[in-house]
Amino acid sequence: MRFTVCDGRAAALAIAVIACTSVSNGAARGETLETALVQAYQNNPSLNSQRAVQRQNDEGVPTALAGYRPKVTATGSVAQNSVSTLSKSIVAGAANYDTSSGYNTPYSVGVTLTQTLYNGFQTANKTRQAESTVFAGRETLRNTEQTVLLAAATAYMNLLRDTAILDLQRRNVEVLQEQLRQTRDRFNVGEVTRTDVAQAESRLAQGRSQVLTAEANYKTSQAVYRQTIGVEPVHLVAASPVDRFSPHTQADSVAAATSALPTVVAAQYSVDVAVSQVKVAEGALLPTLTLNGNIQKSWMSTVQLSTYEQYNYTVTGNLSVPIYQGGSEYAAVRLAKETLGQKRLDLDTARDAARQGAVQSWGQLEAAKANIEATQSQVQAAEIALNGVREEARVGQRTTLDVLNAQQELVNARVSLVTAQRDRVVASYTLLSAVGRLSPQTLGLRVPVYDAQVHYHQVRDAWGGLRTPDGK
Repeated sequence: MRFTVCDGRAAALAIAVIACTSVSNGAARGETLETALVQAYQNNPSLNSQRAVQRQNDEGVPTALAGYRPKVTATGSVAQNSVSTLSKSIVAGAANYDTSSGYNTPYSVGVTLTQTLYNGFQTANKTRQAESTVFAGRETLRNTEQTVLLAAATAYMNLLRDTAILDLQRRNVEVLQEQLRQTRDRFNVGEVTRTDVAQAESRLAQGRSQVLTAEANYKTSQAVYRQTIGVEPVHLVAASPVDRFSPHTQADSVAAATSALPTVVAAQYSVDVAVSQVKVAEGALLPTLTLNGNIQKSWMSTVQLSTYEQYNYTVTGNLSVPIYQGGSEYAAVRLAKETLGQKRLDLDTARDAARQGAVQSWGQLEAAKANIEATQSQVQAAEIALNGVREEARVGQRTTLDVLNAQQELVNARVSLVTAQRDRVVASYTLLSAVGRLSPQTLGLRVPVYDAQVHYHQVRDAWGGLRTPDGK
């Protein structure tokens, strides 16, 4: 894979790599940040795993709804029966013994139906609890989507940054090699000392070491890109901030984060889950009323050989009133109430974290904006300083070390500007994530959006079936 960076003064000021650097393997097509986000949204295994978790959460609702529905059981039996009877009778004072024997194959079939009429509203509360779990899971999924998209944007910008730094360090080595050649030529004619040559050689060795470090950072960023987005980087092009989708003030950012951030909304639904669990636990202390119906038909008999067919039908109403079960039900109620208190505290914690994240992200974005202007001025000043030092060195007013130091300051300034450009874009995505708006819909990504409601409605009212619906 070959990397090229735009050359010239514009590269230093606008950061050629982030503005016009390409990461190329010979392919003609370009890959934008939006394309990378689409690929991450479709391919990231963590996101796809969370979608599977949400589909599991969906199944909790039909499981709870099953409490409203009857339970039907079919039974059947077959047996081999042999009967032998010895009878005694007295006739005219004499005992007579009669023996009768035979065998048959009795069999029967039956159906039993059980319907719960009242169970302390446990079924209704379990259903509400399962639905709240589904809603909380959707917010967790939305949070995972934001995490993956932010990680993808960060990986994309990190690779561009490290590509730029690698190119800058390589160009720095080229400049230092030329500087060393010129210093040796001047030493041969007696204009500089051996010390100047040694300084140039030392600085070149340092530059080569920096190239090796930059190469290692580049390879790391490339591996992270592949892990996060799911494909190899191909011809990465410029990326722009997404400030237009974020709130315009810090106060608006805090308000959006504390009300719409997925972690906050998920915590709210977790409180609803805990409230329903308290009601479910309290329902165990209330009576239970069930209706049982049984139909059974039998052929032959295991007792009397003369019986050929029997038919039975029973309907039974059962009322169970718990009086004392050892205290476990009361412990379950107290446990549920303590859990509810914890979930309310967790909600407060989530809101505080959302507020802190919004303020921090807003500050980082403002700092990134200011840092770009500062580093651009730094690059301009470093270029002017280097040109001046070189001219002064030609007339003997500056030493070789002064030139080398000025060259290194310019390289450092350009690296700082590359980093500032990367931070500017990443900070805009971070703020968007901090207020809960980092989504394919907000960014306008051209990708089919995963709709968690599709699978939910496919399974919610299903009375049976073993096939797993697609849900996409």
